[in-house]
Order: sequence, then C-alpha cells, then structure tokens
Amino acid sequence: MKITLLRKSLFIVVCILITQCKSKEKEQVIESKSIISHALGFDLVKENNQTTLIIKTPYPKSKETFTYRLGNDNADIKTPINEIVVTSTTHIPILELLNKEKTLIGFPHTKYVSSEKTRVLIDSGYVRELGKEQSLNTEILIDIKPDLVVGFSMGKTNKTLNTIKNAGIPVIINGDWLEETPLGRAEWIKVFGALYNENKKADSIFNAIKKNYLEAIDIAKKATNKPTILSGAIMSKDIWNLPAGESFVAQYLKDANLNYLWKNTKGKGSLSLSFESILDKGKNADFWIAPGYFTSKEQMLNSNKHYAEFKAFKNDRIYSPALKKGKTGGVLYFELAPTRPDLVLKDVIKITHPELLPAYKLTFFEKMK
Repeated sequence: MKITLLRKSLFIVVCILITQCKSKEKEQVIESKSIISHALGFDLVKENNQTTLIIKTPYPKSKETFTYRLGNDNADIKTPINEIVVTSTTHIPILELLNKEKTLIGFPHTKYVSSEKTRVLIDSGYVRELGKEQSLNTEILIDIKPDLVVGFSMGKTNKTLNTIKNAGIPVIINGDWLEETPLGRAEWIKVFGALYNENKKADSIFNAIKKNYLEAIDIAKKATNKPTILSGAIMSKDIWNLPAGESFVAQYLKDANLNYLWKNTKGKGSLSLSFESILDKGKNADFWIAPGYFTSKEQMLNSNKHYAEFKAFKNDRIYSPALKKGKTGGVLYFELAPTRPDLVLKDVIKITHPELLPAYKLTFFEKMK
C-alpha cells in the first residue's frame, strides 16, 4: 500500500515538473516571420522586436551569406539611417519613394543620376562625388562618415568595401541586380524600408507596384495575337548578345503575351550567339525591343549594314530604352526600371498591343528613328 502511494506521489511530481518545463519552453519560443515574397537574394526576418536582414546572394555564384541585426541596442546597423551612401542609380528611386533622398550624402559618378529631384541635391553640393563604383574615393567617404554604405561586389573580395568597413562604417553588399524576376528586383525596396524603419511604407509601395504589374498581365492576356520579338544586338565582332529564355527580360516579354523567339533557351543572363543564327531565326520578327545601346537606325547601319535585312528594321518597329536620358546623360531605364517593373511591362504592352492601353504613354521606350 505504501509502495503504491509512493508511486502515485512520484508520478504527480514528474507530471508537475514536465508541465513546468513545457511552460518554460513555450515562454522561450521566438516567433520569427519572413516578410519577403518574391526576392531570392535577401530575406527580412522579424523575431519578436528584432529585425534581421539576410543578404543571401551578395555577388554572382556566392556561397556565403551576410546577416545584419537592425535596431538600436546591440545592432550591427543602427536604424533609422540618417545619412547614407549608395553606389547604384537603381537605389535613387527607392530613396525618393520613401522620401529619404535628403539622407543621401555621397554617390559615385553623380552624372549618371537622371532624377531631377536628386539632381537638385547633387548640383547644390549636398551629395559628394565619390569617383567610380569599383574604386570609390575612400578618403572622401571616410571623411563624410555616413551611417551606412550600400555597395555591390562582383566577387568575394572587395578591397574598397573592406577599407570602408575597417574604418568603422557599416557596409551592406547589395545584390538586387542578380534577381531573376521583375518583382523580385522591385522587392528590394523593403531592404531600405527596414533601414529607415519605414517597413509599412515600403510594403505599401511594393504591394501597389505588384498590383499594377499583375493587372498589366491580365490586360495582356486579352490580346488576340502574339507578335514575335527580337532583342539585343552585336556587341563585339560577330557576336550578338540577347536575353536568355529564363532571364527577367524574357519574363517581361512572356508577361506581355508575346512570342520571344529565344524563350526556350536556358540561362538567366545573356546569350552570345552568331549573327548568322540570329538573322536566320529573327529576320522576320515583328518587333525589335532594346537593340543594345544604339539610339538611331543610322547609328546601327554605320555599325553593321546587315541590320537593314531585318523586317522590324524595315518596318520601323525598333524600340529602345537608351533614348530617354537625364540632363547629364544618365539613362532613365537603368535607374528607374528595376523599381517600377509595372511601367516597363506597360511600355512593352503599349508597343506590341497598343489597342489594349490606348491612353497610356511610354515611360522608358521610344521608337528608334
């Protein structure tokens, strides 16, 4: 009888201990949640009151990731950022959308900035010139001492960025240019939203862009025909560079309900093919979208007279994003397009299915003359 009571007592004690342990375990559970839906190169994870930025693809074929804790206490990067240096024109529209362009205090090759709003800051001397992207003037940069430098790298080692970090200035390696989809690139606005404690605003802006993009896809589905598309141009000798079938450019053409003639090729970057193979397959393409850096038909013929053999050339159906520039020569497309894929898609639809967007005016592209 005593043994039975003892066993019952031990059983009750064990149950109490197990329950207490489980309660403590529940108290220690950290709720983590990713807020990224399209981008593959970064993640933003919220763990209770802590936000962590993870750069998953800092450079091509990277096998390393970089993790930054954002916040006030014990943070790798203190937020909100008050003064920043960015190194790509693609970041200028993001700063402006978040109303943070006045936090920009340094930029390499300022002449390439197209935005009129930021050009006012540059021309007034508020934004310091920092030289070239891959060889920043570190003396000036360290002198102005921003809260953060957003740079980019082609490989694991970047001496310039290491020098900046060793001077005690935080650096984030940005990889938005490696994203595989238009919406993936646009979602990088959330990185800057987190840096400025403007998460809700960044989410709202991205959601609006995404909504517009998806609506444009639905509009394109109403097209009754699928024009054939040629792209790219000869970049050196007899080699023609054009988007691969899995690239984000090819995605634009697919979403615009078009027949890109190289849509079934592999690769997320560019193809390098012979002129003869392009002529054979693309000679009768209905439209020629983005013919390299050319800005006129005459310029194309001066480069290679055989461009005249293409149907799109003969029918004046060549459209280029290289024609719309800022007052100091920066190309608007390279600056704004990554953040506004919805406008790029609408441009392509307007060019190839003009009846579907009768009131829309082209933002980036112009017909080449």
